[in-house]
Amino acid sequence: MRSELHKKLSYTILTLPAVLIYASMIVFPVLVSLILSFTKWSGFGTPSFIGLQNYITMFKDPVFLHGLRNNALIILGSLFIQIPFGFLLAYLLYRRLVNHRDFFEAMIFLPVSISAIVVAILWNQIFSPAGLFTSLIRMVLHDPRFVFPIFENKTWAISPVLVVIIWMYTGIYMIIFLANLQKISPSIIEAAIIDGARESQILFHIIAPSMIHVIFTTTIFAISGSLKSFDLIFAMTGGGPAHYTEVIAIYMYYHTFKYYKYGFGSAVSIVIVFLSLGLISMLQYIHAKLEKHYHA
Repeated sequence: MRSELHKKLSYTILTLPAVLIYASMIVFPVLVSLILSFTKWSGFGTPSFIGLQNYITMFKDPVFLHGLRNNALIILGSLFIQIPFGFLLAYLLYRRLVNHRDFFEAMIFLPVSISAIVVAILWNQIFSPAGLFTSLIRMVLHDPRFVFPIFENKTWAISPVLVVIIWMYTGIYMIIFLANLQKISPSIIEAAIIDGARESQILFHIIAPSMIHVIFTTTIFAISGSLKSFDLIFAMTGGGPAHYTEVIAIYMYYHTFKYYKYGFGSAVSIVIVFLSLGLISMLQYIHAKLEKHYHA
């Protein structure tokens, strides 16, 4: 009995600091933001309760809806381009289907090690109206006044940002997959080759099913990272032109710290939290179904 009590006391002592840090850094700010989201507050004085007005205003605002749409595009780009491409690159390197493996591994991962602000400035010099990309097009077309119309189009202005995000973060997924692929016993693949399995069969029937847990983890990273997108986009475009490249985090930043609408900004942050929880819960359901299918 005393041994069991000592064990519970040890668990409590070991976990209590982590629980307190988590509560103070995550739970408490979310609860405070949830309360403030029902108020009108400029950061000074006493917040005034306004109910759901912040949420109603937010979902009626076309700028917010466009930012939500941009976040959705970033999530889709992460899920259907970054993760599959990172997995494919990892598989190519793992199976040594390309020469100079170490060189390609370093070059693909290199963008992740560079500051997002530096990356934004570098790519802005390429995509800007006076940048390298535009200058090359002007030389080809012999038109010194040419401006690429995609940058001024509400629908497609986010495209250059998506290209940079995919280029920058694909390497981290490649490294995650590569590290987990190296845990697979080579004898399993050797046995499949001896049995006459083709490369595509090895990939889809042996490697992919064993990577379900890793794919699930990287998907969570992709969704949470996409919803938090801020620094790269803010440094690259500031959400412009005319809010065309704005995402929810930048929308929240402007309303909170530029227009001093702390209640409204808190409502936006709560929407981000619930979007993350909803999407991750949906992924957990899909993951459980896939795991049941492959391990039945």
